[in-house]
Amino acid sequence: MKRLIISMLLVVAFFVSCTNTTKTSMVNTGPFEEDWNSLSKYQTPAWFQDAKLGIFIHWGPYSVPAWGSEWYPRWMYMDSVQWNPDGKVTKKEASEFYTHHVETYGNLGEFGYKDFIPMFKAEKFNAVNWVNLFKKAGAKYVVPVAEHHDGFAMYKSNYTRWNSVNMGPKRDILGEMSKAAKDAGLYFGASSHYAFNWNYYTHKKGFDTADPQYADLYSRAHDHYAPADKEFLQMWWNRTKDIIDNYQPDILWFDFVLDHDEFVPYHKQLAAYYYNKGIDWQKDVVLQTKNFKHKTFPEGSNVLDIERGKLADIRKFPWQTDTSIGTNSWCYTVDWNSKDANTLIDDLIDIVSKNGNMLLNVGPKADGTIPQDQADILLEMGSWLSVNGDAIYGTRPWTIFGEGPTEVKTGHHTEGKNKNLTANDFRFTQKDGKIYVIAMDIAKNGEYLVKSFAKGSDLYKGEIKSVKMLGMDKDCEWQVGESGLKIKTDINEDANYACAFEIKMN
Repeated sequence: MKRLIISMLLVVAFFVSCTNTTKTSMVNTGPFEEDWNSLSKYQTPAWFQDAKLGIFIHWGPYSVPAWGSEWYPRWMYMDSVQWNPDGKVTKKEASEFYTHHVETYGNLGEFGYKDFIPMFKAEKFNAVNWVNLFKKAGAKYVVPVAEHHDGFAMYKSNYTRWNSVNMGPKRDILGEMSKAAKDAGLYFGASSHYAFNWNYYTHKKGFDTADPQYADLYSRAHDHYAPADKEFLQMWWNRTKDIIDNYQPDILWFDFVLDHDEFVPYHKQLAAYYYNKGIDWQKDVVLQTKNFKHKTFPEGSNVLDIERGKLADIRKFPWQTDTSIGTNSWCYTVDWNSKDANTLIDDLIDIVSKNGNMLLNVGPKADGTIPQDQADILLEMGSWLSVNGDAIYGTRPWTIFGEGPTEVKTGHHTEGKNKNLTANDFRFTQKDGKIYVIAMDIAKNGEYLVKSFAKGSDLYKGEIKSVKMLGMDKDCEWQVGESGLKIKTDINEDANYACAFEIKMN
């Protein structure tokens, strides 16, 4: 009996030991308090820093009209440019959205945004097929939009009837995506854009947005641009907790407006609640926000997100760019214009060299299919990463991010101002004692000069042992001189993208 008791105690001790090992293997063990001294101890987990590429998904009832952009629900209610303080949107004045809607669907008092919801059936949606495509693209995490500004929840909500289980597809879109992503070994996130719902719609007499029976979709009528009141703020918080508690996302992403004055008091509460939930779930989670107006999150206490733009240099703390395959929209539209794979690959490399990740958006059609042109671009990126992934995944910035004559514009919404990078532009990463030099285009003569590796340079220690182009079996011809590292490769007339060189040092 004594031996049995001792054996049982040893078994219990073993499992306790395993549990403690699991906990201590996490970067963030908390608990976190609702103050910045506590929250500043948060550390971005290595899995996120290693992942580099994620997929964003803008999909909802706004995909039904497929016209202009995902902001169609807002601009369709603006019957004159006076209602539009921002001027032009996606190259169409706001009044064009209104005119298009009335001519196509009818009066806004009779056919409003709510009437697109029954048309949003998602009959061809297959989460497994989507995730398989994203894996082939080389993505390591997936972030579907859980709820956009329109107020329609793409999940089983406990706080609004306007959700994808009750209406439209009558399916838990977020839940299906979560399962498919996790089954495939990808990290799963959710994005919330709901904070802008309060001022998203125009509540004008004669529009269905002014009808009280739809206030739980369009928000209650109020003076436009008035700060959100306590009732709306409580609804925002309830819906945010609903996503956190029921879907346990690895990543929680927030759009702009979260930095407006009335939301600032929630920042510490949000971070502490989410980080402590992650500890309960035995995993490190990532909170991502934009800072357009207030920079209330101390650096490093969450992950900074830059929309359609980059940073100028290496950032000490991990960060992320969110951008879209589409130049003119985040959701599918009939006039969707895709970037080419070369541009997106160059963007990814530049971002990674500066300690960032890329969250790349796709825009599925209303029926749940991903357009072929978007799929093709994802597959091209995946093909490049299958060869050059060692220079991307799991890397960290080198001494400097890169060199070259081409300037990169920085900050939110600057990507359209950039010129194509050249074979004289290089980006650097490092991993496991190796340095990766990535030429941002193919040199047609097969010759590259990397000035940062000039003889006697203070940027690196030791001597170069070998230089090898990723995807090639043999080492390159190379020579270190006063002007830099000269690399000679075979000429590949069919190559179109950046190429990476692995440098081993003595």
